[in-house]
Amino acid sequence: MTSEIEDLIVEYRQKGILVDTNILFLYFVGAVNRERISKFKRTNQFIPEDYDLLLGILKNFQRMVTTSNILTEVNSLSNQLGEPQCSQCFALFSQAILPFEEYYIESRNTASNEAFIRFGLTDCGIINLAREQYLVLNDDLKLASYLQRQRIDTVNFNNLRVYGWS
Repeated sequence: MTSEIEDLIVEYRQKGILVDTNILFLYFVGAVNRERISKFKRTNQFIPEDYDLLLGILKNFQRMVTTSNILTEVNSLSNQLGEPQCSQCFALFSQAILPFEEYYIESRNTASNEAFIRFGLTDCGIINLAREQYLVLNDDLKLASYLQRQRIDTVNFNNLRVYGWS
């Protein structure tokens, strides 16, 4: 497992990594308050060390990409934090999104994807954007399995956690 992941990182180091919603939200919550990760309902499946693992992964890539839909979902999740973390998260968000290349995919194009009924707008945007371009980092087993069947390279963050990859 480790060599396969390392190979993907090398292959996509310059091409880039597309970070899905939950993992990107982990990044923002962890940057604001690592201890809040395990206590907040939208990130309580993670621990502070997962934030460290995520930082270690992201530093390997020259490009980080996202979609408007992913950022909108992260924004909505941030609104659930409560104060003062919500304001802190938005302050961080405004600066931390700067290194991300944001892509807008028209919803009508995304909705025409055969997987739309199964996955919805944000995930189909990931499918459309990532194909032969970016490594996808997510924590959604259903989506990760689909991406792999479609020959879209993906790494499920939960696998990295289980195997203690670093």
